[in-house]
Amino acid sequence: MEKIALSEIYGINVFNDAVMTERLPKKVYAELKKTIKNGESLTAYVAEVVANAMKDWAIERGATHYTHWFQPMTGITAEKHEAFLTPVGDGKAIAEFSGKELIRGESDASSFPSGGLRATFEARGYTAWDCTSPAFLKEDASGLTLCIPTAFCSYTGEALDKKTPLLRSMEAINTQAIRVLRLFGDKQTQRIITSVGPEQEYFLIDKQMYKKRKDLIFTGRTLFGALPPKGQELDDHYYGTIRENVSCYMHELNRELWKLGISAKTQHNEVAPCQHELAPIYTDTNTATDHNQLIMEAMKRIASHFDLVCLLHEKPFSGVNGSGKHNNWSISTDGGQNLLEPGKNPHRNLKFLLFLVAVIKAVDVHADLLRISAANPGNDHRLGANEAPPAIISIFLGDQLEDILEQIECGELNNSIQGGEMSIGVSTMPSLKKDATDRNRTSPFAFTGNKFEFRMLGSSDSIACPNYILNTVVADVLEEFADKLEGADDFEKEAMELIRETVKQHKRIVFNGNGYSDEWVEEAERRGLPNINCMVDAIPAIKSEKAVKLFEKHHVLTKAECNSRADILYEEYTKQINIEARTMIEMVLKQIRPAVISYTKELADTVIALKEAGVDATASTKLLKEITSQLNAMDEALETLRTVLDEVSKIEVITQQAHEFRYKVFPAMEALRVPADKLEMLVDEKKWPIPTYGDLLFYV
Repeated sequence: MEKIALSEIYGINVFNDAVMTERLPKKVYAELKKTIKNGESLTAYVAEVVANAMKDWAIERGATHYTHWFQPMTGITAEKHEAFLTPVGDGKAIAEFSGKELIRGESDASSFPSGGLRATFEARGYTAWDCTSPAFLKEDASGLTLCIPTAFCSYTGEALDKKTPLLRSMEAINTQAIRVLRLFGDKQTQRIITSVGPEQEYFLIDKQMYKKRKDLIFTGRTLFGALPPKGQELDDHYYGTIRENVSCYMHELNRELWKLGISAKTQHNEVAPCQHELAPIYTDTNTATDHNQLIMEAMKRIASHFDLVCLLHEKPFSGVNGSGKHNNWSISTDGGQNLLEPGKNPHRNLKFLLFLVAVIKAVDVHADLLRISAANPGNDHRLGANEAPPAIISIFLGDQLEDILEQIECGELNNSIQGGEMSIGVSTMPSLKKDATDRNRTSPFAFTGNKFEFRMLGSSDSIACPNYILNTVVADVLEEFADKLEGADDFEKEAMELIRETVKQHKRIVFNGNGYSDEWVEEAERRGLPNINCMVDAIPAIKSEKAVKLFEKHHVLTKAECNSRADILYEEYTKQINIEARTMIEMVLKQIRPAVISYTKELADTVIALKEAGVDATASTKLLKEITSQLNAMDEALETLRTVLDEVSKIEVITQQAHEFRYKVFPAMEALRVPADKLEMLVDEKKWPIPTYGDLLFYV
């Protein structure tokens, strides 16, 4: 195996600060850094010089094309490649890349989801260079392509992507957090940065078996499948020894990510068979969002090198854990101070307490927005299934902070619970430092030391939406706090009173107990916390009057952009469930039913032969009747699904259609699966037409 010199390959494919320092004139570099750090306007001259340096660097590395790399509302990335080569006459050509080409590109806006912002005949859309996220070289079998991270907007200026509102939200929280810091006498901080470390879960399965499953090919999840004798109940896969082929896959994946400057740090087996996890080191939210998209792309691409397929669906297999993405969010100054760091005595850390309760209030007031930020068709199968947080938004703070909040509410803030030490009871082993609080894996939004872990996100989702919503709702509360405190006569006293009132009004969102329990569902209802169980019911929050007012106030989304995102989400749901339903129908008609009928004929012939031979045919007859009964039940469920699907497909109002898909088509799909899975357990495995769960999960 080739040895990796990490210092030599890390960031080698990134037009990063080191490359810019080397290749740009000092004045141009300084001007570009002002734009990146302070948001100052980019001049045409600087863009031209940067474009030329970027082109030379890319061509020296072997790139022949460049692309404006953007993130439309499909949830994945998009790119249109342009060659550097430009004909100049006499059969000759030169390599060109101008500042204009760097700053702006053009794509067909009407061919991407727009939620009504663009009509089919209104094609023009623009990609605009995001200089705050470094350009990079994407490497594959065809060579290297220069990728320029960009925002994507329509001809009339509306955001058609996930990056634009994220960048806007980062400006919003920067503005309001700076106001609060100035009240504490901080005159040095010029920029506030929200950072994210998204943990990514995924499945790896055999490529040849994948090719035999139409449901995996078309939908990313298994629509049929009986549970194997063994699942995850022994907990032997979690943190277990990584299989050699998977370890080789991880090795190549890490190497490719390190080349892109992505600090892939942690890797391990997850709970379910064939499930794994990768976690990067934290970086600013914009870069982390770009990196997570690149991680998912690399995971899928590199899997094929090892005859594997990477599944990023939230619930590829029924009955075993699905996959999520833990969004570890924090807020810091440009000087490196984490504003969510409690310190040794958090009860005396007024700045920390103010920012802490700002997050608590933001999550309580806008729980519905955070819920929709984690909603997709796949996540409906996962949330609340004793493997992921429940659909009820709550905050886990731990014993130390909960105790401090109780002290604040009572008006006597005296101490902070300390962690101490823990002895293992073995003389040769040292004592361990014990944290002041335990962790809670059932909490959707958990404080974990100096950050909040938003654990509801689906594994296939972009992290842009959860983070621009989180940034915006926190910015809104910080603005309210700044408005109240900027004219305070006694800042510390009034700040403490504001913290106390916020705790009293929003403590209902804090819950440190078991989020999986039935008791919590009842308790959450008593507290007035929303319990939104599916994507369709979560969507209205994004276009509510409250949401529109919030987003327009902070210039993150316009009313039209809010409405468009709701329509896009409704369309996404209906299209996904429609594809799944049609796939089920095709698999039953072309694979499962013919196989069962063929096996039934063999059984019937066997019964006749046994009876003619004068042999007891009780067992064979019983099996034949059972299979026939389930076959008829499957046929009946199939016709029901076809009828319902046909009726719902004729509905023209997208909101109504989405609800009908959820509450009519989806149950009909579940009903069809029941007899099909029973038949799998009755039919000879040699006759069953598709790989089983046992094949997919244990024969890799």
